[in-house]
Amino acid sequence: MSEDDRTRAMRSPGDGRPLPPRPGDGLRSGGAPAHRTPSGGPGAPTHKLPAASQVPEPPPGEPSRARSRVYGKQRSGSGPVKPLRGRRDEPREPRGPRKRVSGGTIVKIIAGLLVVLLVAAVGMFFWIDSRLAGIDGVLDDYEGRPADTPGTNWLLVGSDSRKGLTAAQRRKLATGRAAGQRTDSMMLLHIPEGSDRPTLVSLPRDSAVTIPGRGRDKLNSAYAIGGPQLLVRTVETVTGVHVDNYMEIGFAGFVDIVDAIGGVEINVRAAVNDPKAGLKLKKGTQELTGAQALGYVRTRKGGALPDFERTKRQRQFLGAVVKKAASPGVLLNPFTSIPLAMSATDAVEVDSGTGAFNMLSLGLAMGDSPVTTVVPFGGNEVIPGGGTAVKWDRTKALAIFNALKEDKPVPKDVLDAT
Repeated sequence: MSEDDRTRAMRSPGDGRPLPPRPGDGLRSGGAPAHRTPSGGPGAPTHKLPAASQVPEPPPGEPSRARSRVYGKQRSGSGPVKPLRGRRDEPREPRGPRKRVSGGTIVKIIAGLLVVLLVAAVGMFFWIDSRLAGIDGVLDDYEGRPADTPGTNWLLVGSDSRKGLTAAQRRKLATGRAAGQRTDSMMLLHIPEGSDRPTLVSLPRDSAVTIPGRGRDKLNSAYAIGGPQLLVRTVETVTGVHVDNYMEIGFAGFVDIVDAIGGVEINVRAAVNDPKAGLKLKKGTQELTGAQALGYVRTRKGGALPDFERTKRQRQFLGAVVKKAASPGVLLNPFTSIPLAMSATDAVEVDSGTGAFNMLSLGLAMGDSPVTTVVPFGGNEVIPGGGTAVKWDRTKALAIFNALKEDKPVPKDVLDAT
């Protein structure tokens, strides 16, 4: 194929230029011009060019414009055909620089959050304070009352009150049907003014003591006879320690507080099976529910001296429940901290001078791993009302109480070794 044959197919049929002659279209053999037949025979050209008279002229007054064909159709205009453009080819508006959060803005945000948390904490503090139930006259002065001493002394009492428990709950918790209320546990907590650790001393409820105006009897009889007022006066008389704050909790509140914090972890030193307390536990560390914890601190099973073993479990439980309640997972979670605050304020009763700030101080002290012990005993004593009571080792007992009065650590030789 010659050059003209290749370009003939590429050339537009209407561009106005004559097509190059094919071989045989020019001169015939002998140099004579080829004769074109009008019928389009073998020697006729393949393409016809439009006559000059067939090209439309522009209207008068309109400039002449070149015309071409695009995809087989006539188009107007003199400019070249532009390719189609996609969205990616469209020019984009320039973006401005990204805005960065300045350090001052971050500080303001953090400060705002702290203010919100502070306001919420203050609001909750006053809400708790307003819900605390105060007992009037518990810490009233009387003739011969021990003088105030350095540090802060709390008398913590767990009563066997069934108030707030239904008959079904009493059966489930095995609390019995006893009328009225007595003290089920008593502890004296000393919070020092200095950096020494707090001291928690258990006072066995069956201790033989002198009750003002009533003579020798068991310590829990003071509560049964004259309520919190006579109990505080009796404790101050036999210990010589001035009581600054009083707090009491009953069975129902005890269970509610434990359940509000999702149970409490206790290391059970020996397996316990006590149907009277509704308790059956295996040996080892385990999570106790409110009902199980109540049975654990009430049972008298185990140990050569059941009442002293009982005081150990009570101190163990109190430390565990306060540690759990003061943990960030409980305090910072509104789904646990609010139910805990409601349960605690519903469960406890305090003297009329004790408020939320004092309760906070108590919680911090208990979370500071206090030194724990029990009043040393020295045998039994027959009491006038009948029966026997636990007799204190007076020398060792005074060593403990004198240390508390002087705001000093308790001598190690009088501490309960176990």
